[in-house]
Amino acid sequence: MRLNTAFSIKGSVLRFIMALFLCARVFAHPVPEGAQWLVYPGADGPGKGKHIVLIAAEQEYRSEQSMPMLAKILSARHGFDCTVLFGVNDKGEVDPTMPVYPEKGREAEFKEHHIPGLEHLASADLVIFFTRLLTLPKGEQELIVKYVDSGKPFIALRTANHGFRGPLPYKISGRQVRWGEDVLGGSFLNHHGRWQADSTRGRIVEEQKSHPILTGVSDIWGKSDVYRTYKEGASLPSDCTALVWGQPLMGRQPDDPPNPKLEPLPVAWFKHWQTGTGKSARVFHSTMGSGSDLQSAGLRRLIINAAYWGMEMESAISATRSVDIVGTYQPLDSGFNYQKLGVTPKPVAAYK
Repeated sequence: MRLNTAFSIKGSVLRFIMALFLCARVFAHPVPEGAQWLVYPGADGPGKGKHIVLIAAEQEYRSEQSMPMLAKILSARHGFDCTVLFGVNDKGEVDPTMPVYPEKGREAEFKEHHIPGLEHLASADLVIFFTRLLTLPKGEQELIVKYVDSGKPFIALRTANHGFRGPLPYKISGRQVRWGEDVLGGSFLNHHGRWQADSTRGRIVEEQKSHPILTGVSDIWGKSDVYRTYKEGASLPSDCTALVWGQPLMGRQPDDPPNPKLEPLPVAWFKHWQTGTGKSARVFHSTMGSGSDLQSAGLRRLIINAAYWGMEMESAISATRSVDIVGTYQPLDSGFNYQKLGVTPKPVAAYK
């Protein structure tokens, strides 16, 4: 009798250990720790078991600081496993100072950009792109195209609408797909106002105020200026739905008056991208999103809500779930005067 009891207890312990092991495997972060990217395991929250990849690879708006900040909020406060990939130089350093155009007469010396870890897009449930005028190796471009054509959702921030210097290797029915105009619904045409002098007040589109992405969103303001993504007299493409209009202000303070000479333009919208395989991908684009813009809790909530919506998790969107910054966040100013701004190449670990 005692022997049978002992075997029964031992069996129960083994089953319990096996159950823990299986649970650990199910909820393990899908990307291993690595020196060339950052991983943030999800805490408890609605996003448990979902994986978001954030790509920081631009030279002007401090995405190398803002994407880890956003990943910390998504993982710690919402439960998503997050991975941050960076544009790096040939030393493996995060390097926002890399040129996007070859110097005249020295074209042969121009170095391609590189984003280690793009193979991890395969396990992503959502990707957030923050890129600008990249020249990537064809293999890396193909990994991006494979995700974009998969039917899975994605978000694009600020300069991502001109995120690649040349066309991606992406054709549908023999026609070249344009990343900004076709996939996202607009590409950068000009600064609508004064670059590095205006700021933007976000105004929610009244007809869309009940849309899930706008749940709990208010008080959107950022130092970056409004982008024009369509010609004067035109409008967003018919497959795009504007959620937020951006009113240029006369200065770079939140209480500065509106510029009476500049009409508001859309700064956030959503659409559905029809892939080459006939699938429909949920897409959200915001032309706001600089490092300083994302100090706005309203803008952070807008983007986080868009992540839920993209993954068809509208029912989990909450107006009260925290979008507060985890730890400290002091982004450097936007711009290209790297020495003055304190922008230098750094190891990936510096942004953890």
